[in-house]
Amino acid sequence: MVVRRILCVAEKNSISKAVAGHLGGQYQTGNIRGTQYVKNYSFDYTFNNSWGPSSVVFTAVSGHIMQQEFPSRFKNWNNTDPWDLFEAPIEKSIDEKNQPIANNIKQHAQRCSILYIWTDCDREGENIGAEIRQIALSANPRIEIKRAHFSNIERTHIIQAANNPLLLDDNQVNAIESRMELDLRTGAAFTRVLTLSLQDMIKAVDPELGIISYGSCQFPTLGFVVNQYLRVKNFVPEPFWSIKITHKKEDEKNKKPDQRPITVNFNWVRGHLFDRMAVVLLFERCLNAKFAKVIKMERKPTSKWRPLPLTTVELQKNGSRFLQMNSSRVMAVAEGLYQKGWISYPRTETDQFDREINCQALCQKQTQSREWGPHAQGLVNGNFRQPRRGTHNDKAHPPIHPVNYVEKSTLSHEEQKVYEFVVRRFLACCSDDAKGEKTTVAIDYGAEIFNATGLIVLHRNYLEVYPYEKWEDSQQLPEYQVGETFIPTEAKMTEGKTSPPHYITEPELITLMDKNGIGTDATMAEHISKIKERNYVESRPATAAGRLAAASDEGDTAPATRGRGGARGRGRGGRGGATASARGATRGVEEFVPTTLGIALIEGYENLNFSTSLSKPFLRKEMELQMKAICDGQRTRNDVVQENIERYRAVYMRTKDQMSVLKAAVNKYIVEPERSNGS
Repeated sequence: MVVRRILCVAEKNSISKAVAGHLGGQYQTGNIRGTQYVKNYSFDYTFNNSWGPSSVVFTAVSGHIMQQEFPSRFKNWNNTDPWDLFEAPIEKSIDEKNQPIANNIKQHAQRCSILYIWTDCDREGENIGAEIRQIALSANPRIEIKRAHFSNIERTHIIQAANNPLLLDDNQVNAIESRMELDLRTGAAFTRVLTLSLQDMIKAVDPELGIISYGSCQFPTLGFVVNQYLRVKNFVPEPFWSIKITHKKEDEKNKKPDQRPITVNFNWVRGHLFDRMAVVLLFERCLNAKFAKVIKMERKPTSKWRPLPLTTVELQKNGSRFLQMNSSRVMAVAEGLYQKGWISYPRTETDQFDREINCQALCQKQTQSREWGPHAQGLVNGNFRQPRRGTHNDKAHPPIHPVNYVEKSTLSHEEQKVYEFVVRRFLACCSDDAKGEKTTVAIDYGAEIFNATGLIVLHRNYLEVYPYEKWEDSQQLPEYQVGETFIPTEAKMTEGKTSPPHYITEPELITLMDKNGIGTDATMAEHISKIKERNYVESRPATAAGRLAAASDEGDTAPATRGRGGARGRGRGGRGGATASARGATRGVEEFVPTTLGIALIEGYENLNFSTSLSKPFLRKEMELQMKAICDGQRTRNDVVQENIERYRAVYMRTKDQMSVLKAAVNKYIVEPERSNGS
């Protein structure tokens, strides 16, 4: 009997160890000279395909094993014109710290007939797989290369993946290669020109300043923070006036002994006006009418929809809203839970479950919990609903969901919070919508229309297991009849002022990044961390207004700034306001405030007045769309790289030619204030 030798390579040691345990049951562990973080796991396994009985060595890398860099002659900043970096050759080599791992792959590849790649099934994982392929082929050009497709490390899923090998997707590999090349060229060129041009001015104020770093995702992310900061800074409150009507009425239909009349608050459909005299005239017309007439009395069923299946972006936003953890920490913890086999792969854009995923069976596993087990049992016993289907499917991974049940006591505190959220979100997806009854009464008073609404929650359903959202009973309305007239108990004219906007919170920032194509679901948290590390922004606990907005059900809109118009930094009112779910906001939400350096860089680029500004998301958004086109086979790597290089070259020349504009912004925000303080 021929026994094949197969080399399996995962993206990280925890995955290789877990998969080796599922496939081999027992295995022998071998150390690798030069590294303590990666091991070799040897075992025998019979593949249920043409490979048959095999001797397997399962090892891993530690993320990317190779690096792209310019040749040494381009590394001296003072002897190289940054312009040359747009066309300089790029060398790809094995990072020195990863040389022991590469040697281990070469050593085993020489003796094996098959390389089976087990990197994460996303673009980045595909590119790391290509690096592993290149290293293995350098040692054994005849080795056969396959890759496994998996989204969690539950045993049944792993065995199915092991027996169904696929090919690496070179379109995805090329998409990442093009992005890495463009990031290297543009990042190096702009970082050098900004640092060399501005460093002397800033170091005179701050001697500890290092490099003024540029990144094609960092700058638009910083731009969102600065733009919201300027809205706050430039906000001017404006007075407005409104009309409020109240009516005390007995509820004849549901009257109880000793029950007092119900006070009904009617809201003016105009909301408010900024012209006091106009409101005075309308108010006088109401008073002259004396009687209000009921023009609508409606009771109808209403629902609060259960949430969509969980994506990476939603996990990051909700981690900040409800778990008191920033986005980068949430992702790190989720990655650990995935590696331990408790949840599915946490980097996914998909918000719809494929039909072959047995969601009911996954609910069954959660019936063991003392906390959410009764709800899970109810789903198993007949209350199960197929999860809603969103509009996104990355064709790579399902939504984030629990794979196995684990006692919370065995997890760390942060792991408990993330695991519980993932489980409760999944169970909520499999539950029925919350049901209620909404009552609406509309009245005509002096030709002005006023509304009152009431809500009674009849069946909480998914809300029973998902405490992160709130839907509460509001005022109970008495019975009115259409055509009925009454004299209002109180009619008054009120005065208020527009509320100031709040600094941008992390959930709002992630939302803007997602909508504008800045980074991927896997990298958004990294870009936010980067602008903090570069001293472009500072974070702090959000104000009450920021927390309420971050917790809003309508968090898919830009930060709300209730006012009259955008021209003077006041924003527009409307959709971003706090809803009932805002009461579930936690105190862990962060807001971001730019430093003077961050403001100077963004305002400087804004003052250059060209459409392809580095502070705007358009360049990066277009690049991300082109990456997808490469993945879909519609564009080539070379075409995308050359097209973007030409775009960034134009921006670079404008930046260099008008460096005086950037220097003026640095002088305005950093040099002059420091000089004034010194005097």
